[in-house]
Amino acid sequence: MRIAIIGSGYVGLVAGTCFADSGNDVACVDIDERKIRMLQDGQVPIYEPGLEELIKKNVKEQRLTFTTNLAEGVANAQAVFIAVGTPEGESGEADLQYVLAAAQAVGRAMKQYTVVVDKSTVPVGTADKVRDAIAKVTNVEFDVVSNPEFLKEGAALDDFFKPDRVVIGADTERARKIMGELYAPFVRTENPILFMDTRSAELTKYAANAMLATRISFMNDISALCEKVGADVDFVRKGLGADKRIGYPFLFPGVGYGGSCFPKDVKALVTTAREYGLELDLLRAVERTNERQKKLLVNKAVKHYGSLEGKKFGVWGLAFKPKTDDMREAPSIEVIEGLIGKGATVIAHDPVSSHAAKRVFGDRIRYAELPYDALEGVDGLFVVTEWNEFRHPDFDRMKKLMKSPVVFDGRNIFQPARMREQGFTYFGIGRK
Repeated sequence: MRIAIIGSGYVGLVAGTCFADSGNDVACVDIDERKIRMLQDGQVPIYEPGLEELIKKNVKEQRLTFTTNLAEGVANAQAVFIAVGTPEGESGEADLQYVLAAAQAVGRAMKQYTVVVDKSTVPVGTADKVRDAIAKVTNVEFDVVSNPEFLKEGAALDDFFKPDRVVIGADTERARKIMGELYAPFVRTENPILFMDTRSAELTKYAANAMLATRISFMNDISALCEKVGADVDFVRKGLGADKRIGYPFLFPGVGYGGSCFPKDVKALVTTAREYGLELDLLRAVERTNERQKKLLVNKAVKHYGSLEGKKFGVWGLAFKPKTDDMREAPSIEVIEGLIGKGATVIAHDPVSSHAAKRVFGDRIRYAELPYDALEGVDGLFVVTEWNEFRHPDFDRMKKLMKSPVVFDGRNIFQPARMREQGFTYFGIGRK
């Protein structure tokens, strides 16, 4: 099948590459000339395990191309995916200007019946707006489909090739048939394609992310209670997760959630509900807990040291989660800004996101090439992202490098008893 992907960011690149790898002819379109030149030269502007190799393979086999020419990319496509950004507006709503501009550009370029697919995360009712935008500029037949993505950064290829489910909001049998054929290679086992109307598909994406964010904030509230009553959140977590009705995913307390999805989508869902006269009190509480949690480590440090003025701290982890370089809404931002704001200096290490962090912090912090380089003479270490390479360090080496062996573990990657045996002053999240 001939496919065009409008927007060569994270979602567009992953979707386009995976569709190409299943035998489709894919053109990825973007207005950013620099990004397209990079991709044409074999350079991938985002970090995602396995993606660069898969792009190079499909470019070499001539199934995947990159262009700034939207008309050329769309002209003969049977399906066009809109995967452009939906930034947060002033009131928390999703800004659709790029989606609707792309829709009109697609409408002008279409030559025959085309399925236009909303792949961006968009509010309920966006498919109707996209349909109206296209209808204003063309008489060519088309259908608009909502097909939200459910990719985890750091595991996106596996999620695309082996999805839990594929959600397709389509109003005609013709569109459902084309989308079913396109996704057939990815759902050959028991994992289903779920066909529904466009509004239900749009809401499913927001509801899924809001549910996961709720689980995280719930456990963070429980961890706060554990600290008050003398319980250990790790035991509580295991007791909860063993219940098959609950399960273990997203029951890990920490310094809060971040990234491009959870914060923005929870806020957008609250805003959408408010537009219809409904207050989602639960999700507002989820947001408040997350905001509190991002401040927790710095508050623990203030309680321990008193003043942070003149202190030097190491930070392990900058990206909002492991296996990505994404700094959007990363808890590390709140932690580091809190430390700097109280007069401390910071030296930080992350395996892949230092380049992205420099766009956030500039030269206000130092960047360490290796984990141990971030420990020289520090008054304490903050663990903010749970990269695997941080889990089993040489504790003796750490103590020799650190001025004071104090660890603020924002991801509970270390065992409190062992840390104390090793001679560290240890602060976890909800741990005894």
